[in-house]
Amino acid sequence: MNVNSLAVPGFSSDVRAFWAVVRREWTVFVRYPSWIVSLLIWPIIFPMGYLLTARALSGVDGSGLTTFQNTTGLTDYVGYIAVGTMIWMWQNIVLWSVGYSLRNEQMRGTLESNWLSPTWRFSYLLGSSVPQMVSMITLLVVSGLEYALFFGVKFNGSILLTILVILASIPAVYGLGFAFASIVITMKEANAFVFLVRGIVMIFCGITYPMAMLPAWMQATAQWLPQTYIIHAVRTASLSTEGFAGISHDLSMILFFGVIWLAIGYVLFVVMERRARKTARSGSISHG
Repeated sequence: MNVNSLAVPGFSSDVRAFWAVVRREWTVFVRYPSWIVSLLIWPIIFPMGYLLTARALSGVDGSGLTTFQNTTGLTDYVGYIAVGTMIWMWQNIVLWSVGYSLRNEQMRGTLESNWLSPTWRFSYLLGSSVPQMVSMITLLVVSGLEYALFFGVKFNGSILLTILVILASIPAVYGLGFAFASIVITMKEANAFVFLVRGIVMIFCGITYPMAMLPAWMQATAQWLPQTYIIHAVRTASLSTEGFAGISHDLSMILFFGVIWLAIGYVLFVVMERRARKTARSGSISHG
């Protein structure tokens, strides 16, 4: 489907392109609601393996949980792991959806015709992100409800602070997705990059275990990853009663990395766009 055919007259070309992509992606989103099944099932299945492993490794008498409590300051290891895997799941889905949006256009054969239109081409990424963002916010809400209902997680923190952290995390999470999309459309390969990024986040960002358990060099590396601060801030905001003081540093780092990753994503997109202009004359942008 050519997004230009969905344009709404009366707006500037850039706004029309953005709105056209949003309308198209939203139409697909509501017309094929297969995501409802994953919305209900994945929040339960995704953390289950880590929770069972943690319970098994804590010992028959659960003595290992005391060490966990002394290290993290939290008594609820289930909530600790559930929140970590929830943020990890969010980043994974963004990489697969937003990060693969341009590649999907390319494989459908619609990228070249859209690319040659006189519009702001970054709107194709922004537009595809809006419906996906709505689905992810819904997924996070459903995840929290299911964690409380099925896993017995007690969210003793502030809902408003948790929402604040999630909203502040959007630029960093989706900026990485934009950068990823530009790399994928150039390299024409997504799987390897997804596994690389998700592996780095899983190992360095303390999804299922405290950061203090990592060697010093790994802790230093984790300080350069925005997911480290996002996971810690969401845990603090939702599970503890420390309030804003407990997330202030994380929040500032999340916003800082958000600006950085949005800039990186846009720069990579511009580089890819210039490369695509050269190849579009031969039609090679639609191949591969």
